[in-house]
Amino acid sequence: MTISTGNKGVLEGAVVAVAGAGGPAGRAALLRLAEAGATVVAADADAERLAEAVDAARYAHGGATVTGDTVDLLDLAATRDWADRTEKEFGRIDGLVHLVGGWRGSASFAETDLADWELLEKLLIRTVQHTSLAFEGPLKRSGNGRYLLISAAGASKPTAGNAAYAASKAAAEAWTLALADAFRKAGGEEGPHAAAAILVVKALVNDQMRAERPNAKFAGFTDVTELAEAVVGVWNRPAQEVNGQRLWLTPKP
Repeated sequence: MTISTGNKGVLEGAVVAVAGAGGPAGRAALLRLAEAGATVVAADADAERLAEAVDAARYAHGGATVTGDTVDLLDLAATRDWADRTEKEFGRIDGLVHLVGGWRGSASFAETDLADWELLEKLLIRTVQHTSLAFEGPLKRSGNGRYLLISAAGASKPTAGNAAYAASKAAAEAWTLALADAFRKAGGEEGPHAAAAILVVKALVNDQMRAERPNAKFAGFTDVTELAEAVVGVWNRPAQEVNGQRLWLTPKP
């Protein structure tokens, strides 16, 4: 893979997988990664919205290779199969961007519904476990691999009504930092050749949300296009510099 010093082709020749690619953040990531020159391999559980996101990225960047796979990331075997097929087809995997999301909350701590925890544990933790286990090997072999988790500031400062969500995000962060330690150990004295990092936002906003709530300020929110730019920017920094780091896109709480 060639790393460019320019902004457009920074990922020329790279192969980047995006988990949870069908949502607004996924769409923005596919567009920016394709613009940066990457071959983009997208996955989502929703086949229809995945197809729409892939088509949009292909249309915007006619020369880009953008593919889509409907993958159940709650199934470890299916996730491993996705990683294996991707590496076999394209010869390498240089990144996994984890954008699987979900939110549940309550009016107060006492009103917390543990059914919310059961859902969020699957969406926010289990999918991180499965993608990290499936992609660790290919990312090590890349020579410049990146595993990027998108997390929330609430993981560091939980609020009463967000116990299940904040705990799920905190667990996902801890799991990602354990992967970072695996990369550190694999690098030995030279330092890691792959990195696992966490991009932290307060919350995400997109054009549709603004159109639906024209009077809302969305203070401190990160636009999905800014998040996509930050994702691409992680490859501009050495693995040693970003491995095991929380990269804050919003002020720390």
